[in-house]
Amino acid sequence: MKKTFRAGQNKWRKGLVFGILLFVLVVSTAGFAVAHSPETRFYVPQPNPDAKVQYADLLESGNEADAALIREMVSTPQAVWFTAGTPWSVQRQVWNTMQRAANQRAVPVLVAYNIPFRDCAQFSAGGATTVQEYTDWIDGFAAGIGNREAIVILEPDGLGIIPWYDPYGSADGSDGLEWCQPAEADPETAATERFEMLNYAVDTLKALPHVSVYLDGTHSAWLGSGDTAHRLVQAGVERADGFYLNVSNYQYTANLTHYGNWVSSCITYATAVNPDDFFGCPNQYWNGGPLPAKIAELLGEWTGVALSAYGEWSDDTDVPELNTSGINLRYVNMLGGTAPTTHFVIDTSRNGQGPWDPSAAGYPDPQDWCNPPGRGLGLAPTSNTGSPLVDALLWVKIPGESDGECTRGLGPGGTTVDPEWGIVDPAAGAWFPEMALDLAHNANQ
Repeated sequence: MKKTFRAGQNKWRKGLVFGILLFVLVVSTAGFAVAHSPETRFYVPQPNPDAKVQYADLLESGNEADAALIREMVSTPQAVWFTAGTPWSVQRQVWNTMQRAANQRAVPVLVAYNIPFRDCAQFSAGGATTVQEYTDWIDGFAAGIGNREAIVILEPDGLGIIPWYDPYGSADGSDGLEWCQPAEADPETAATERFEMLNYAVDTLKALPHVSVYLDGTHSAWLGSGDTAHRLVQAGVERADGFYLNVSNYQYTANLTHYGNWVSSCITYATAVNPDDFFGCPNQYWNGGPLPAKIAELLGEWTGVALSAYGEWSDDTDVPELNTSGINLRYVNMLGGTAPTTHFVIDTSRNGQGPWDPSAAGYPDPQDWCNPPGRGLGLAPTSNTGSPLVDALLWVKIPGESDGECTRGLGPGGTTVDPEWGIVDPAAGAWFPEMALDLAHNANQ
């Protein structure tokens, strides 16, 4: 479902010794709206009504400890999602949110999630039905923000899942269409229209004086970094404030930081250094091998592997499938001193324990992204990230709300018991009390 690519694996050897001398990857320290103050105060929205019910039930049963955990979770700043409605209704809803945020003297994180064929008609299906309907909706969304400050997370999965999209543009002489091929969409125009709508949204929202806009950068266990960079550039990332990672997913923050830096580096490489060579960018599906301790060893044989999502990546680990030093070296060689400048934010709402590994369960379709067990809340939202290109850690996905009616490939949604939870999971966006407590108990504090 989530296609990767492995191009460019043999383009890194040139200039290896030069790269050793420049091993520390240089990144830009340019600021953005959230970074204007030492610490941004993010908006805390009203919690899901069923979270209040769970809190009351826990108190009534005498379980004050768990009640406190739920209260703390819903009292943490998190995003407000806008997923439907007319231009007028979304304008009113956004305006109301902006007013509440102003009352808190806080910056809201707003998610625009209404693009046609969103989620390719899966658990979170819906959205506008035409290009005109979507652009009118974006106009209403922008009007609701007005002159106030906001962060906009534009269309989660909007670039990870594109209808009738061929990432290579058939340049390799084959039909490279990805899996999302809805019958209702025109195969000749659907992908182009997706990019046109996102560009329109970027330009409309960036015309506002105090809005920061981020586009979908998927995550470190999904698209290769060059593929993501290519999609982002087509969607207008160079006119936006950057991209976001890990929305509604569970990947480690350390891995996402590496991945985001690679995507940013690839954008710079394929726009300023070697135009259009996005698929020549190193990616997480072949790391080139750990960096040798001595320059002489560079002339020996390197044995690269794909990076694993089930551990935290670093440049100095002895575990080959977690070692990032080779990829970082290759980007330094390719950039030749040109610094990447595209910033990003990371959704840490549910990544405190990293991703779930379902390999031992033997499910026909594990759906590792869908209500996985044993996960935990991640780091609290902050604009003080300690990483030059990372503008903020945010809670974008609302922790405690279901990812959908997960079946693990064992039957139809809505009637099939999820074997990991022993129940039919709540619909996407509905409150999931059992998972909410699981996340709170396993929080990364």
